[in-house]
Amino acid sequence: MATLKTQPTENDVKEFLNAIDDRQKRKDSFKILGIMKSITGEEPKMWGSSIIGFGQYHYQYESGREGDWFLTGFSPRKKNLSLYIMAGFDNYDDLMSRLGKYKTGKSCLYIKRLEQVDLDILKKLIKESVDYMRAKYN
Repeated sequence: MATLKTQPTENDVKEFLNAIDDRQKRKDSFKILGIMKSITGEEPKMWGSSIIGFGQYHYQYESGREGDWFLTGFSPRKKNLSLYIMAGFDNYDDLMSRLGKYKTGKSCLYIKRLEQVDLDILKKLIKESVDYMRAKYN
């Protein structure tokens, strides 16, 4: 069975964030770091070279494929801040309608700047996703 390429590392989270050139993206990233740490109660960990994850769960698909992944996390990409909402967005229509300016992928929330979203709604979305994942995988 193939191993996931993205694995936890011992790289320093703050060192990674301090190396972000864009001052606002760096500031937003530290804000997200604090939000996710507060919500999860977990210490941040680098996953691969550019993702910061909080907590961990083990999954196994019907196909037999299994692995470990983080409960929530983010990555300060060049174009957007990518937040990993592992529960997806299907059950959060109300929150999403009040969040602000964003785009989504399957489990990714893409935000250009934190000032473009309602932080209270973002916190609720992250918390509800983390609670869902903990209930499902623990």
